[in-house]
Amino acid sequence: MTDELDIQTFLGEARQGKWRPVNVLVGAETLLIERAARYLKKATVGDDGVRGFNDDLFQGQGLVGAKVVAAARTLPMMAKTRYVLVRDLEAVAASELDVLAEYLAKPSPSTCLVLTGDKLLGTTKLAKAAKALAGKELDGQRLGAFLTVEPLKGPLLERFVAGEAKRRKCTLDQDAQALLVDSIGNDLAAMEDAIERLSLYVIGDGGGRITRQAVEAIVSRVRVETIWKLVDAIALKRQKMAIDAVGSLLADREQPLGILGQISRQLRIVSRMKDALDEGLRPDEAVKRAGAPPFKARDLSESAKKFTHGDLRRAFRVLAETDQALKGSKRDPEIVLEESVLALTR
Repeated sequence: MTDELDIQTFLGEARQGKWRPVNVLVGAETLLIERAARYLKKATVGDDGVRGFNDDLFQGQGLVGAKVVAAARTLPMMAKTRYVLVRDLEAVAASELDVLAEYLAKPSPSTCLVLTGDKLLGTTKLAKAAKALAGKELDGQRLGAFLTVEPLKGPLLERFVAGEAKRRKCTLDQDAQALLVDSIGNDLAAMEDAIERLSLYVIGDGGGRITRQAVEAIVSRVRVETIWKLVDAIALKRQKMAIDAVGSLLADREQPLGILGQISRQLRIVSRMKDALDEGLRPDEAVKRAGAPPFKARDLSESAKKFTHGDLRRAFRVLAETDQALKGSKRDPEIVLEESVLALTR
């Protein structure tokens, strides 16, 4: 029997605490793959345990399949399950993929093994074994899942947008959803950020319903190049450069809350990039972890070098305070934003 799954259904199951012993998730949609890995970890070992106690992380470059298998076959300590994550399958040597394929013949029922990457050729033994396992059950539990996660389009993208609003306990008008998709497209990281800001906006307004008017007020097509100039100015503590960038955006009738949201989003990408580079990943590998397109690898590497972890923590505190001020203060929003940028560049 074939297990026909789409990523949204898989995420829903993982969110409910359901997991399978083997999960192969490959494709270009990094945000959903990372989210699935996070949900599976929470379902099996939780978020608050000691890191490395019942979970293991392996990178594809130089991976030794036998070490992954040994980790997966280790019995959980003072718990019911173990969690083993392998990233960047595309970087794993063919011989080591074969070792992983052998494990799939009899996976441990007490381990959740998650294999992720950009791609996995269907001709490999691992791909064939994973697809075969996806159709098998043991005591009523599915043993595996094999998902190719590509950028969402059409109904799947609309379902994602509606689901993000629902997760935040908001209703989403049809014309609001259409405008969101038209404005942002299938950049899921940007969409997630926009819906988060919209949910805070409408709930703070006493509602919970996202309308077209709310989208028009909060979500704008901020000029990306100017935002990056602003981020660079924050990193280099150049106040004039930062204020000029903000002034340019405001002159183009961008909303202060929208500008703040884009600054926050870009800094989160920089933060994820810095963490990935600190782990020893190459820029082309780190950019995927950051959730940015491959062509941004060089620029993001340079941006990550300009910030210390302390700089980023302080920036996020300032941004959070500014977000509250923009939503709860009667002061001029443009002045609030400019003061925030001055604080970020001190």
